Amino acid sequence: MFEKLATFVYSNRRRVLFVAVLGAVIAGVFGAGVANRLSPYGADDPATQSVQATNRFQAATGRQIDPGVVALVSSGDVRSPAARQRVESVAVALAAEPDVASVQSFYTTHDPAMVARNRRSTYVVAYFRALSDKRLSDDAKLIESHFAGQPDVKLGGDAIANAQVNTQVGNDLARAELLAFPVIFLLSLLFFRSVVAALLPPLLGGLAILGTFFLLRVVSAFADLSVFALNLTTGLGLGLAIDYSLFIVSRYREEAARDGFGLQALRRTLQTAGRTVLFSSVTVALSVAALTIFPQRFLYSMGIAGTIVALLAATLALTVLPALLAVLGPRVNALSPKRLRRAADRDARPTRTGAWYRLAHFVTRRPAQVAIASAAVLIALGIPFFTQVRFITADARVLPQSVSAHQVQIALDTQFPPNRTSPLEVVVGASPASPEVRTLSERIARLPNVSAIAPAQPAGRETSLLQVAPVHGPLTRSTEQLVRDVRAIDTPYYLGVAGETASYLDLEHSLGAHLPAVIALVVSATLIVLFLMTGSVVLPLKAVVMNALNLSAVFGILVLLFQDGNLQGLLGYHSVGALDATQPILLFAIGFGLATDYGVFLLARIKEAHDTGAPNAEAVALGLERTGRIVTAAALLFAVAVGAFATSQIVFIKELGIGTALAVLLDATVIRALLVPSLMALLGQLNWWAPRPLRRLHQRIGLQEHAPETA
Repeated sequence: MFEKLATFVYSNRRRVLFVAVLGAVIAGVFGAGVANRLSPYGADDPATQSVQATNRFQAATGRQIDPGVVALVSSGDVRSPAARQRVESVAVALAAEPDVASVQSFYTTHDPAMVARNRRSTYVVAYFRALSDKRLSDDAKLIESHFAGQPDVKLGGDAIANAQVNTQVGNDLARAELLAFPVIFLLSLLFFRSVVAALLPPLLGGLAILGTFFLLRVVSAFADLSVFALNLTTGLGLGLAIDYSLFIVSRYREEAARDGFGLQALRRTLQTAGRTVLFSSVTVALSVAALTIFPQRFLYSMGIAGTIVALLAATLALTVLPALLAVLGPRVNALSPKRLRRAADRDARPTRTGAWYRLAHFVTRRPAQVAIASAAVLIALGIPFFTQVRFITADARVLPQSVSAHQVQIALDTQFPPNRTSPLEVVVGASPASPEVRTLSERIARLPNVSAIAPAQPAGRETSLLQVAPVHGPLTRSTEQLVRDVRAIDTPYYLGVAGETASYLDLEHSLGAHLPAVIALVVSATLIVLFLMTGSVVLPLKAVVMNALNLSAVFGILVLLFQDGNLQGLLGYHSVGALDATQPILLFAIGFGLATDYGVFLLARIKEAHDTGAPNAEAVALGLERTGRIVTAAALLFAVAVGAFATSQIVFIKELGIGTALAVLLDATVIRALLVPSLMALLGQLNWWAPRPLRRLHQRIGLQEHAPETA
């Protein structure tokens, strides 16, 4: 298959490049506005009680259950006529918006909880009609523009926060690309040894990103996608393009040093490195695709985007990149300083005397000590995750402190009676004037951890809303218990609890219910792909264990950094004392796929040497020597590509960028350089064992290397 592909690409290299350029132009034109078609974060499961209660209320009233806009007005003494006039003007401006269903202020509700303790500020709440998240975000942006330049009014609320998050994501993407591309080019020049070769990864990455943006725009016509998918597309697309370019270009140089620049070198490159890229991309795509099992928009959007960009990056690496190499020929080494040119010549003729070769023999002479020490370090790093991790869900506090939604949230938490804007929202299937609702209200008021309960609000003919203010803030243990207590009340009519804390409890339950299937799919994909590549059942099992150790260490470091607040000054964020609940799951899928990605490249060269008759220890040393520098370079470049999101002003995107970079760097160093060689030395020939029926199956499938090089 790869021989035919190489022959086709070589014979039609200029046509392939023309199609690639044409496709890039089309993708750039139609995919450029994809961010405007995507929705905000989205962590709700439609099957949960909080969502169903919200939907029931919205169907009965035609408006959102939560205020979309909270306008904090610094009006001076709220008892003065001037303050009242100013607040009422803000309320009139909000009510004039076409999608606003109702507006409430202190002067209409006479609720003292809407007045700050210093009595010099109050807030106005606006409820939108029942609309899509995308429409709400657009409306919020219009309201922001209407109140721009009014320093006495700060806007917050869910819709405003989501709109500001979308804006921040766009700014973060632009900044990350601005930072990442120059650094990646300079590092590529060092690792690829020439200017021409160094330009290939950013070029391939740019094509992968443009193509994915275009495909996401197409998918968005049929599915509701989160704007955060663009972050993953940029980081993963650039990172995988770098990996695949580095491995294919390095192998092409090896083959060209032996057979000259031409068709034969390209065939051998695709038969070996190209085959490995295919296995790698399928592993990454399947791991990330597991996220589509989750019903939360944020997670399934990441799954769709990650799958598309992984397969597209591999497709480009197996078609466009070989076409470029065929056109360039020896000019792939052009514009190379003499020192780098000599290094490139050495790289193209791997020997048995390099640093990685010596490291492999050092490890294989004392495998037990190295394996125990490496595993102990990873386990120790993972302990904080298993002993002290806490989770939250995203709210306005994930935004920078300079953004109005964050400032309004902090003001509501500190300057007003507590928890009135984040109550438990109890939707009741009975009229607010009925004795059943009065009895229920009295019963809830007697529960522990209740601060106040507002009079029942009508919501249609047979639906009412009770807003219950807890004693402590949202997401605290006492408020979570209060949600459980209210839900445990047995009534002959409908009773459902919504609100921030209820939504978080439902999120936790939904993630836990879907997680086993995701883990099973990711692990199964890893086992199957590595078996098809190696013909062994031991090596895939060992890879799963090492990936688990690596990710546990990464999760432990994230707890120390983002939950405990270490280095928050250096990393530029304010710790909220917990991790976002979706991040470990997202990192698990991405990190597992990427860890297997590097494992595939190393195992492919080890197997190649082993298949030619090299003893186990020598095969390990040869494989590490021929991939050690490349894997390390690829990991460093990948870490720069995704680590650029450490500059994000949104905390959980910063968590994702740093977590992915850590996973890649730990895997390329501790795992690939120490743990893999030591365990392979301990297992010896057992590394390649498989039951006889599976060996026959592997031989029948016929995915072995062709014409392996001489060890």
